[in-house]
Amino acid sequence: MVNPSADHRLAEQGCDELTQHEANMTAVILDGKQVAAEIRADLAKEVADFVAGGAPPPCLAAVLVGEDPASQVYVRNKARACEKAGIDGRTHRLPADAGQDELMALIAELNTDTNVNGILVQLPLPTGSGVEYDEREILDAIDPLKDVDAFSPVNVGLLMQGRPRFLPCTPHGIVQLLGRSNLSVAGKKVCVVGRSDIVGKPMAMMLAQKTGSCGPDVANATVTIAHSRTANLADVCRDADCLIAAIGRPEMITGDMIKPGAIVIDVGINRVGDKLVGDVAFDQAKDVASAITPVPGGVGPLTIAMLLHNTLAAAKLQSGR
Repeated sequence: MVNPSADHRLAEQGCDELTQHEANMTAVILDGKQVAAEIRADLAKEVADFVAGGAPPPCLAAVLVGEDPASQVYVRNKARACEKAGIDGRTHRLPADAGQDELMALIAELNTDTNVNGILVQLPLPTGSGVEYDEREILDAIDPLKDVDAFSPVNVGLLMQGRPRFLPCTPHGIVQLLGRSNLSVAGKKVCVVGRSDIVGKPMAMMLAQKTGSCGPDVANATVTIAHSRTANLADVCRDADCLIAAIGRPEMITGDMIKPGAIVIDVGINRVGDKLVGDVAFDQAKDVASAITPVPGGVGPLTIAMLLHNTLAAAKLQSGR
């Protein structure tokens, strides 16, 4: 892949000028915040049209258990994003020691509430409160028609068959970022480092499909799923034209694990001291990759944008529009 010139990077990033540091960088910085803003602006228009057609505003119900500071920030950001998009964002709070039965009862109530289109339970659920939660049972209890996180086994099965009802938010955000940045993975080798049900597995499946939400260019890849037990992990990563790191270990992917000219997508967000870092050693990777996402400001903003997208899709599905 040929690296764009500094002038091209200037145009793509929408910046008035490049600092000397940026001008010397090899990799194009993929601005997730900018792409997310574009998606949310388009979505606000779609929501306005939906409501103008006589439907109530789509409604997203977030369930927050406990007082984890990071979770509270995430839920607050989702609520603000809902408001800007014209979506009714509701937050239901339970104490950390509410227990499995109370949480399951709340989900059952939201399932039957015809005013609620989407339900999400903020993860991780609390630990150390003397109460244990069965996360899988809780997520399975959400009505698949309201499962805007796409965690339900029903929605996962539909994705596997290439006929998704909802796409998982973080993988879908990555697809949108690649598509809107005109970066193709068709026919290329993609390595997804991480095998979680939330990111790694669905990401691999989406890129291996014949087509997707951004067409066949952001699909049709030859995909490898790697993880902490993969033998010769560095060699496997270095063979990839596109490397997606979602393993949850600070700066585990170093510059010498990246193929020159590869696209690098960093899903991780880890606090190290007073800094937020990804799963990729950014300062090393930017001198090897052709394009890379920063942390923060890369994949994170896209996750919320695609959650709002799924909420509108759920409202349309439930209204028959």
